[in-house]
Amino acid sequence: MTDAKKLHDDAIIVDGLQTCQWSRSIFEEMRAGGLTAVNVSSLLWENFREGIGYVSEWKRFLRENDDILRPVRTVADIHAAKAENRTGIIIGWQNTSPLEDKLDYVEIFKDLGVGIMQLTYNTQNYSGAGYLEEVDSGLTGFGREVLAEMNRVGVLCDLSHVGDRTTADVIARSKSPVCISHILPRALRDVKRNKPDELFVACAEKGGLIGVSLFAPGLAAGNDATVEDYLDAMAYVIDLVGEDHVGIGTDFSLDRPRPGPWLLWANKDKGTARTLTEFGSVKISKPKGIERMTEMPNLTARMLARGWSEELVLKLLGRNWLRVLDRAWTPAA
Repeated sequence: MTDAKKLHDDAIIVDGLQTCQWSRSIFEEMRAGGLTAVNVSSLLWENFREGIGYVSEWKRFLRENDDILRPVRTVADIHAAKAENRTGIIIGWQNTSPLEDKLDYVEIFKDLGVGIMQLTYNTQNYSGAGYLEEVDSGLTGFGREVLAEMNRVGVLCDLSHVGDRTTADVIARSKSPVCISHILPRALRDVKRNKPDELFVACAEKGGLIGVSLFAPGLAAGNDATVEDYLDAMAYVIDLVGEDHVGIGTDFSLDRPRPGPWLLWANKDKGTARTLTEFGSVKISKPKGIERMTEMPNLTARMLARGWSEELVLKLLGRNWLRVLDRAWTPAA
């Protein structure tokens, strides 16, 4: 029988997205949970200047916590983080709003270390529509150029909060694999935030990855969900797209009060307009058994308890993310 603790300790574990209240205690929790790399993606509505501010903030976090964190620009950096017993930090965005209407800014932010950009967050921007926009425009003309530029300079395009039509357009046009970093299947719970099977299949067929989320409103059992409900959702996606295209995207927002100023801001259009969802103020629980990063080893143990092979578990924990990141971060011709 596989030793769950040893497998977890030896594995490269990649979390496709977190939006926590960043602090030394959160970074220590990343280490305690055994996380090798995390997409730190709490940029939502910011403009260019504020986007620069987010990069600057992370430069400071990395400098002040370099005993347990290291910056990630390549997959080799993730392997190095594992060897050094540190957590690799991938700077990510949940919106392309810091690009404003300037195509040249894609390369500038890539040079500054931003490795993952979600095309839209919830509503319309210059590139396309979010899933809560009243009319999904699909990928705009400017959005086509933004996507092509992401492919050219090696930025992974994320489609988690993107509208269905815009998502389909991006998958069809992208020269590089894309990801849906933190998502759940609509087939198991019919809510708008989840995505339909055909988009998961299309993403996988182009070499992409689906990161299965812990977000309770998208799980069949809602706030009563456990780690087993989470793994049921993961099993559904594996059966649909194959074991090489599924990973973890926790969507942890740890230590952010609910309700609280950040989450209330996050759930308003552009941060200041109409309230888009109730998620900023209602009770939302992470599945029991994986409510904090410190319980990540329990996830590995429960995967093995289902009879999932060691090879499959290692893929789900991080190997699949490594493959997609390596391809997407290689500039496309």
